[in-house]
Amino acid sequence: MSDPVTPDPWEGLRSLTQARIALGRAGAGVPTRRHLEFQMAHARAAKAVHLELDAEALAARLRGLGLATLVADSRASDRRAHLTRPDLGRRLSAASRAALGPIECDLALVVGDGLSAPAVEANAEPFLSALLPGLEGWTLGPCVVARRARVALGDEVGEALGARMVLVAIGERPGLSAPDGMGVYLTWAPRVGTTDEARNCISNIRPAGQSPAAAARTALWLMREARTRRLTGVTLKDDAPVSSIGRGAGSFLAPPG
Repeated sequence: MSDPVTPDPWEGLRSLTQARIALGRAGAGVPTRRHLEFQMAHARAAKAVHLELDAEALAARLRGLGLATLVADSRASDRRAHLTRPDLGRRLSAASRAALGPIECDLALVVGDGLSAPAVEANAEPFLSALLPGLEGWTLGPCVVARRARVALGDEVGEALGARMVLVAIGERPGLSAPDGMGVYLTWAPRVGTTDEARNCISNIRPAGQSPAAAARTALWLMREARTRRLTGVTLKDDAPVSSIGRGAGSFLAPPG
């Protein structure tokens, strides 16, 4: 019996990307195998969005890197509120805000669940492990592990600590090919009300994307430039020479090796 699936001439390109290309065709639809793969990817993405972060366990692992850590909550009381009221995730709860006193530091570190707790549980520790050796000469505030957090929560953390810069590592919105992507956001002079054009972002940090080590090298370059120029955002471009950052996985323009 002949194969009922009509092959796609792009089949050879599937090994180069996780995008859903060259699926083939069975009659007027996609093959059953590809349909089931899509359903599984959708389920993984939905699960990533709804899972709660085990903040205490993650904080304990980060203490193993030599970081002082604090666990904090946003004003979102539960996961539903976090997903439906993004504004609540941008501010600290009253109790968490009261626990953060000004200490005047160069850098505040925030690790938040965002829209994918599994992303930060998998990638925050290796990213920070690669980042910390490059922070000699920087004074650090405590690393705040935040539940039900949005990116802008880091502004209030940085303001409360009196930090000159804040780095927020946070779970990105899951895609059907990437439920485990983490993003890193850098903001100079963080203050409540800071808007997104004042930040630099490094995205797609995950084993099949940009490696934590490569992302840490990029972050360190941007942070040094930010401290020199006293700014972040659209006026600070990631134009470091390739040799100063090194190649990481995740791009056909800069393959591993």
